[in-house]
Amino acid sequence: MHMEEGRKSLSEVHASVEASSRKGWRKLWAFMGPAYLVSVGYMDPGNWATDIAGGSQFGYTLIWVLLMSNLMALLLQSLSARLGVVRQLDLAQASREEYRPGVNYALWLMAEIAIAATDLAEVLGMAIGLQLLFGLPLIWGVSLTVLDTLLILVLHSFGMRKMEAFIVALVAVIGGAFLVEMILAKPNMSELMIGFIPSLPNDTALYIAIGIIGATVMPHNLYLHSSLVQTRRIDSSTEKGIWSALKYNLIDSTIALNAAFFVNAAILVLAASTFFKAGMFEVAEIQDAHQLLAPLLGTELAPILFGVALLAAGQSSTITGTLSGQIVMEGYLHIRIAPWLRRLITRLIAIIPAYIVILLYGERETGPLLVLSQVILSLQLGFAIIPLIHFTSDKVKMGVFANKMWVKILAWTIAIVIIGLNVQLVINEVTGWLKEAEDPWIILVTVIPVCIAAAVLLVYITFKPLIDRRSLDKASRIPHGTAVTLENINKPIYNRIAVAIDFTSVDSTAIQSALAQGGTMASYLLIHVVETAGAMVYGSSIADKESSVDNAALQNYASQLIEKGYEVEIKIGYGNPKRRIPAMVKEFNADLLVMGAHGHNFIKDLIFGTTVDTVRHRVEIPVFIVRESQP
Repeated sequence: MHMEEGRKSLSEVHASVEASSRKGWRKLWAFMGPAYLVSVGYMDPGNWATDIAGGSQFGYTLIWVLLMSNLMALLLQSLSARLGVVRQLDLAQASREEYRPGVNYALWLMAEIAIAATDLAEVLGMAIGLQLLFGLPLIWGVSLTVLDTLLILVLHSFGMRKMEAFIVALVAVIGGAFLVEMILAKPNMSELMIGFIPSLPNDTALYIAIGIIGATVMPHNLYLHSSLVQTRRIDSSTEKGIWSALKYNLIDSTIALNAAFFVNAAILVLAASTFFKAGMFEVAEIQDAHQLLAPLLGTELAPILFGVALLAAGQSSTITGTLSGQIVMEGYLHIRIAPWLRRLITRLIAIIPAYIVILLYGERETGPLLVLSQVILSLQLGFAIIPLIHFTSDKVKMGVFANKMWVKILAWTIAIVIIGLNVQLVINEVTGWLKEAEDPWIILVTVIPVCIAAAVLLVYITFKPLIDRRSLDKASRIPHGTAVTLENINKPIYNRIAVAIDFTSVDSTAIQSALAQGGTMASYLLIHVVETAGAMVYGSSIADKESSVDNAALQNYASQLIEKGYEVEIKIGYGNPKRRIPAMVKEFNADLLVMGAHGHNFIKDLIFGTTVDTVRHRVEIPVFIVRESQP
């Protein structure tokens, strides 16, 4: 493992496919591929669970959710491709450029949770596929999925186009299998068409609908697509070359995602026209669906095709999951690890909850676990979608390729719909947990704070660019003045200088800077504020160990300076430094205050506060802020 600086996204395959010199169909063919790798995420085993649950419980009623999700996916994936083509950055890299480290760590964690949830669906899907085809116990199937870490190494060695060809072949297997299944199922077309009219019969339908959205519009796919489009070598030096790349990537996305929509719709229609029609409303398990297809459709071919397609879906998704994990880790953290190790770590994280559920609750509970994994994906969507919309709407960085107004309206509408549904889901679920829990305080001290923290982060990434832009606009509205005649520009004379001491490595720099301003002619006051809990309550009456130690340390500094000929006093304050430092400065009648700063980031500022910023607004004298000298 090593740190990466300035590295291209997926550098080993970056610009490895020549697309700039091709013409006509050859040019289109050169661009075909990235969206197919993305599309497998839209037909992974997690989708199967939500589609089967939706079709068996509500018939064709939720097919409109699939169509809406597909349209959402098409717009969002086109924005993802636009970011990668125009700025040559993936979504994680663009986020790292935009946000503070603390925010980036939080977004990285969210992305990793989404990838782990995706991998959980792949683990269960492949294990179920092995069980259906070969009768292998589910626990052994889950264990065998660890071995597919070797597949990513083999495919990487063959190059990007061979990897894409392998994925397209798997997609073709899935599509072909369900085409036959659809013909065998003979769906009621009039009822199917009514299913495109939006409706949500109850809270269960809402839960499954959100699961379908999470299974369709997957957050890790937004990171993946913004990187994969950079595998094409395009003419990025001209607007025409970039517009051409955007056009062909849109065609690629449209074809691939429509194929994914067909697969998802086929699964839901299959469940609706078999299980729902037969009154089997509780069929949510993939295993049940497999067993019931033969008697309902009258052929043994149906369950075999179902198992083969499931295995192909799980295996294709596992490859894209590895690539997404690599993109996210490199982009947010600038850390690169070997693909096999990255895959192994992700897979082990996914295997643990699968083992727990199978061992404690049995194989029958894998269906709800699959649906839950897709709901978790949906809950992560806002943290990927909102930055993506902001980045692609930024006229400064995107130039003429920034989103048009109608695109922004559609994109924000999608974001609001997804986030709104998720908020409703969270409220419903947490309320249900509180009612059912014997000790609700556990949920109050664990789940509620996490929800609040997530909400704060979501608000921050939503409004930060708007606040930044308003600040820039405000600054630009300040009229430019004219140069004035500089008079009396001799060095200012400071006679009484206060120095804030906090007994860290920055003290030396603060004292040196103060002495440089006043020399031996000035009077100095070294001030320190004791912030212990006792000091906050009892003030100067406190006599704890920290107060006495701090007083001795401050006297040590003063003695050293007095020996060198400086006039120095010391003063200890107690309580809140934001209030005590300004008060002590005014008591000393200082004409300059020197303070050390430690460069806190956003998270530390929230935890520790920003003393320097508050103090400088509460004093009416110049404040000299210094940082620790770097070696």
